[in-house]
Amino acid sequence: MTAIFKKWQTKRANKQSGQTMEERLNTIRAGILGSNDGILTVVGVVFSVAAATSNRLVIVLAGLSDLFACALSMGSGEFAAVSSQSDSEKVAVVREKARLKTDFDEQVADVAAFYTDRGVSPETAKAIACELLAEKPLETVLSVKYDMTLGHYVSPVAAAISSTFSAALGGVFPLVALLIFPVEYQYLAAILATVVASALTGLLSALFSQGMVKRAVWRNIWVGLVTIAIHYGIGLLF
Repeated sequence: MTAIFKKWQTKRANKQSGQTMEERLNTIRAGILGSNDGILTVVGVVFSVAAATSNRLVIVLAGLSDLFACALSMGSGEFAAVSSQSDSEKVAVVREKARLKTDFDEQVADVAAFYTDRGVSPETAKAIACELLAEKPLETVLSVKYDMTLGHYVSPVAAAISSTFSAALGGVFPLVALLIFPVEYQYLAAILATVVASALTGLLSALFSQGMVKRAVWRNIWVGLVTIAIHYGIGLLF
């Protein structure tokens, strides 16, 4: 079993090493957005409905329906959005490949300008541009002009799966708390579950993006609590 796990870890590490930072961050971003949306929409629906009715079955069904709807909506939305981004990247590759054949001198000027903007002398910048374009023309142009790596495009499928799974997992926290705790404690349990889920999402987002952990955690917690208050207030109104 240990050997199988080590083999899986090695395969995963090899696969990740072939990914660019943008590809990894795109999947992480989709997962974090999905998780936040799953937590907040489910707890929002639960408290909106709870303010209007005390029927536990109705509340649970409303939360469960929203859980599935949210997960599918986040997944399909990410797929559509990231597909557009991926298409734009591929169009840029085709366009720059054609320009290398028709306007090579202009491409040299663009690459040289990239280095002169960073303090390199014009003569040295042009020499660098000519050398790079002689060795890897398309890769150089894409890197300089679009910060892209040839052959690496953001994945709509990875973003959709990450967002769908994270939305479903995030929304489960308040819903399970509502189900397993006694009626007199169910809403307090749902609030605490939301705090825990929001804090975990903030922690993971900060760790993956190498951001500020404390700020990310507290920001997510306050957003969750404010969401609960707003939805509960809307439920009381109607």
